[in-house]
Formats: sequence, C-alpha cells, structure tokens
Amino acid sequence: MNLHQILTETRNPHTTHIDEKTSLEIVTIINEEDQLVPQAITNELPKIAQLVDRIVEGLENNGRLIYVGAGTSGRLGVLDASECPPTYGTPFEQVIGIIAGGDTALRFPLEGAEDDAIQAEKDMEVLTLTKHDVLIGIAASGRTPYTISAMNQAKKAGATVGCIVNTLHSEMEQIADIPIVVQCGPEVITGSTRMKAGTSQKLVLNMLSTAAMIRLGKVYGNLMVDVQPSNEKLTQRAKDIIVEAANVTLKEAEKALAEYGSTKAAILSLVTGLQGEEVHQVLDQYNGHLKKAIQSQM
Repeated sequence: MNLHQILTETRNPHTTHIDEKTSLEIVTIINEEDQLVPQAITNELPKIAQLVDRIVEGLENNGRLIYVGAGTSGRLGVLDASECPPTYGTPFEQVIGIIAGGDTALRFPLEGAEDDAIQAEKDMEVLTLTKHDVLIGIAASGRTPYTISAMNQAKKAGATVGCIVNTLHSEMEQIADIPIVVQCGPEVITGSTRMKAGTSQKLVLNMLSTAAMIRLGKVYGNLMVDVQPSNEKLTQRAKDIIVEAANVTLKEAEKALAEYGSTKAAILSLVTGLQGEEVHQVLDQYNGHLKKAIQSQM
C-alpha cells in the first residue's frame, strides 16, 4: 500500500507551517480549506441525483438504504441513518448504518476493524440483502477492506451499490454502480480525514437521505410533516408545522394532533375537512404523500 498515492494522505501546501500560526490564523486557514468542500461536491451532483433515484425506487419496493463504513466514515453513516426515524418517521429497519467493529466503534477507536473483510461478510449475511436494497460504502481512501467486502456482498445479492469516496480511481469506485468521488484535496492536517473528507461525506449523506425523503412525500413544502412527536421539543415542532401548513390556531393544531396522532393526518383533516378513519384511508391511498392526498380532495 502506498499512502502517498491517496489524495487525502498527501501534504497540503497551504498548511505546512500551520504549527507556527496564532489561534486566529489556524482557524482562518481551516475555514478557508473547508470552503473548498461544497465546491468539490458540485461536480458530483448528477451522480448524487442518480443515486437518490435508485434509493427512492428501492424504498418504494420495500428495500433498504444501507450505509457501510469504518471509523469516521462509519460513524457518519450511522448518524445519518439514526436521524431518519425521528425526522421522517421511517421504520428503524429501513435506513441502516453499519460500522466496522459494531456499536462499540461508535465511541471507541477500533482501528483494526476496518481490515476485517470476513466480518463484513458475516454482517452482510445477517442483513439478507436483496435486489431492492441500496448499499453505499463510505471511505475517504476508497480502499477500506471491510467496506469493500460489504460492497462485493451487496453486488452478489443484486443490490444497487454506491460509494462516497475522496480519492480517484479507488477500488470502491470501480466496484460501485454509482460512485460519488468528492475530490476535496489534502487535509489541513495530513491524513486527518475526519476534517474535509468527513465534511464532504456528511454533506453528501444529507443530500441523499433528504432528497429521497422529499421524493417519497415525507416533506410538505419544506415542512417535515412525518416528524415523530416523541419528546417535548418534537411535539411542539409538530404543532407548529400543523399551524403553518393548515393555517390554523395552535389550539386547533393541538386538538387535531391529539385526535389523529400524526402531523400528516392532522394537516390533511384540517385542510380538506376529511374526518375520522377516512383521513388515514386517503393517506394510505397515496402512500402517505400528503400533497397528493390534499390535491385529490380539491
């Protein structure tokens, strides 16, 4: 292995004397480098959109979105997956984050886990992958053995395989049906891929899951109408969303939310005048797509 051939492992000429800078100069340099990340993603937008389309198609056919990675990349995948149920009301088994080393690796560095290709095979066997699943490998270098093994298993199962990497011509890029290669350049601190590479991965993951959920009708306008009122903050957010979407008072929103138990159903009832079980029946008819359900009653 020659790390010098990996873009994220090369030295950044703009930061060679960063250890001689003041605190303000250091954070200014970091900020300037960070601004290069969204620019680098721009070139990959068509592929990101293509992968979103495959994710939507898969989820509409009872498939799953599965992220796989090690270290920072794995943690970011788990983070994105774990945010989908409270934000968009997805079942916990629909968007899955797998990290080399398991849950322990979320809090503790298990650096050797990324080399365990055999464990990746076992982890994929547990998932029982299908042709409707979309598996996305994440790695700055594009060469992580655990992630490569998982991607190969997914290919064998007929699943769609994507990747998010930060180095051109990697093995993961070659394996993926839809590779996303974000060339955000050398890190501020050589090889510290939790920085620019990690930021780029987080931004792309945000795009993939958010765009897919919008396409699936889990957003009305720009309101997260599938939010789960599972704590005080989210309950208040649900009420505020109903107020905004249905143009009603907070009291009316609270009553509808209590009656129907869901933000989406409450809005449908208040906007269209539908009552009782018919509200849920219409939502089911349009696969939970609120805008389509409302338009059907107009």
